[in-house]
Amino acid sequence: MTVDWRNKKVIIIGAARQGLALARYLAQHGAQVTVNDRRPAGQLKDEMQSLENLKIAWAVDGHDPQIVSGADAVFVSGGVPLENPIVQAAYQQGVAVSNDTQVFMDAAPCKTVGLTGSAGKTTTTTLVGRIAQSGLSGKYGRIWIGGNIGDPLINYVDEMQASDLAIMEVSSFQSELMTSSPDVAAILNITPNHLDRHVTMENYTAAKARILSYQTESGIAVLGRDDPGAWGLTSEVRGRLLSFGFSPLPEGMDGAYVENDQFFIRDNGQVIALPVADVIELRGEHNRLNVLAACLIAHAAGFSPDAMREGIKGFRGVPHRLEFVRTWRGAQWYNDSMASAPERTVAAIRAFDSPLILLLGGRDKDLPWEDLAKLVHQRVDHVVLFGEAAGKIEAALGARIPGNRPFSQVRVNTLKEAVLAASRVAQPGFVVLLSPGGTSFDEFKDFAERGERFKEWVLEFSETLR
Repeated sequence: MTVDWRNKKVIIIGAARQGLALARYLAQHGAQVTVNDRRPAGQLKDEMQSLENLKIAWAVDGHDPQIVSGADAVFVSGGVPLENPIVQAAYQQGVAVSNDTQVFMDAAPCKTVGLTGSAGKTTTTTLVGRIAQSGLSGKYGRIWIGGNIGDPLINYVDEMQASDLAIMEVSSFQSELMTSSPDVAAILNITPNHLDRHVTMENYTAAKARILSYQTESGIAVLGRDDPGAWGLTSEVRGRLLSFGFSPLPEGMDGAYVENDQFFIRDNGQVIALPVADVIELRGEHNRLNVLAACLIAHAAGFSPDAMREGIKGFRGVPHRLEFVRTWRGAQWYNDSMASAPERTVAAIRAFDSPLILLLGGRDKDLPWEDLAKLVHQRVDHVVLFGEAAGKIEAALGARIPGNRPFSQVRVNTLKEAVLAASRVAQPGFVVLLSPGGTSFDEFKDFAERGERFKEWVLEFSETLR
């Protein structure tokens, strides 16, 4: 249901990608917009310039709860905690609290597909988008892909038609304020993540579950059946349930499975073979599972097995996710900067059989490191720790035992120092893997900037460097 924003007084907290997109949309639709950011005006010149042609007020250099007075709605950008004083004032005064994802859902005229999960959602969303854009289906008009990946879809909602399809990646920060659900809603997995924001797994799981909560009987829910967190939400399904996993598909259930290394979907008793296994170029079993999930989500949206093959063929991954950078002195260097939780680093380690040099660090999200530490002792030859979380990771790894993995372990302050430290132990046949397990915010704007700097430094290596 499209909302009439004319003359509505709204406050947007956070002048980053999502906040700026929403400010533009609401101002263009007649709202009285105030953008709030904790940064001073001097640090917001580019942001202010991007909106200078619109009638928008700015409240900067902090979060003053008094600006809520008289507001009709407060909108929260992804990185803004709900404990923010402006948000708390809104709740106390009965002012609606929402975000750009919900505004998009209210305005979208077309069918929507939404994906969330603790790991793999960017890769899976990208794959579903590639399948949808393969040109092998005349089912839809234009295909739109965005949300937590790429551009906020609110940027394009005025261009969308009823015959289009919108595919969106949804973070827990976005879903926790949702009051409507996509037509096809997928939860890939739920493992510890963002506990610095959600505090408990119960809160985090509840935030993810909201993507299902507002579906009707006509909706389709896709859940990972091998993941206890996702599979534990079957009771939340309002419409049709489809599942995916490597485990056998239970009798009488519809979904996707793998048999003799081939991919299949069972739908109302009909078995559909998917001609995709031989064109998968992504590393690791976790990525095969992402492909399986993408195929099932695409099937739920009405795409054919041939479209799945076309979309998967030639896909070598998204930037900063097990991204090959170069071979230097016989060692292969990989950028997995998107791995901002220990669980993701575990999956990355398991994608390689070669001797590993692992760069771990960044900022901790109050997540457990013990399982990763055990795997490091089993599979990683050399560890380089960096950033704010280095001390916590070092404690989780425990005392080194001579002759056992890791054979060496060093601790430095910055990622650049970590890259140089790794270069000193790299040998032919090794894999050097940046898969930090922590966020980038101790040193960089985001994981993408961290990954780009890593690639720059690695590509600068000369053959004489030591």
